[in-house]
Amino acid sequence: MKEEKDYEPKIYLLPNLMTAGNLVCGFLAIISISNAISEGGIEKLEQSRELFERAIWFILAGCLFDSLDGRLARLGGRESPFGKEFDSIADIVSFGVAPALLVQSVIMNEFSGSFPIIVASIFLVCGGMRLARFNCIATYGAESSGYFKGFPIPAAAGLISSLTLFVLWMAEKGPDLSRLRIVFLVLMLILSFLMISSVRYPSFKNLSWKTHRPLQWVVGVVVLLLLTIWYYQWMPALLLVLYAVYGLVRPFIGKTLRRGIEEEILSPEDDEPEISGEDQPEISTQVGTETDS
Repeated sequence: MKEEKDYEPKIYLLPNLMTAGNLVCGFLAIISISNAISEGGIEKLEQSRELFERAIWFILAGCLFDSLDGRLARLGGRESPFGKEFDSIADIVSFGVAPALLVQSVIMNEFSGSFPIIVASIFLVCGGMRLARFNCIATYGAESSGYFKGFPIPAAAGLISSLTLFVLWMAEKGPDLSRLRIVFLVLMLILSFLMISSVRYPSFKNLSWKTHRPLQWVVGVVVLLLLTIWYYQWMPALLLVLYAVYGLVRPFIGKTLRRGIEEEILSPEDDEPEISGEDQPEISTQVGTETDS
């Protein structure tokens, strides 16, 4: 009888190191939120604001680590089943548990009963289902590398966190923000739906060191980056809101305009498979394997 050998998955150092950084950021964010709650939470915002903001930055840092792990894996051709599963585990902590706890603690804490917990739980469950569905699709290679099917959970966490940062910044100026609780409640439900929907979002994974654009375009990106750093209180939230809205309005945008918007980010062949023969535009033959990072 042939002896079975134990299967040992390949674990590549740099990509999984980035994933570990993402997971640690999620854990540190949860610790910061818990410490902020113990110091009085939103009722004593002066004492707890710094801890809430620290949690937000940990979540956003997790987004950065998450984008790096996938790119490093694709760059070195070192993608593996272990990395995919490890990435999903880290994502559910950093982009599921942490932002749900953050919004429930900062924004929706004054709703009566367990309603805020239910809404935060819906967000968490939909995020987990989105990751599980993604892993199934990636396993069978059924989805284009140029798109995400459903709103990616790191973007959802980034949107919630950056909007919470904006709320804390506005609260420091003194206006009454009680009405924003309803806005956040609706937003979390919308994002929960978008994560498990079939709405297609650009993945930006075709952007690489080989991507070339005119000088004006590069200057525009640099200016946008500088504005985002300078106005960090609200610019990240604005950009992520635009990204979320773009996926919704994208089917109604003309193909020519859409190709112009997504040029060098998506492959036109992925977007319009019916084009063939002499009418088919030239595209890069380099297609990466899709991950949710």
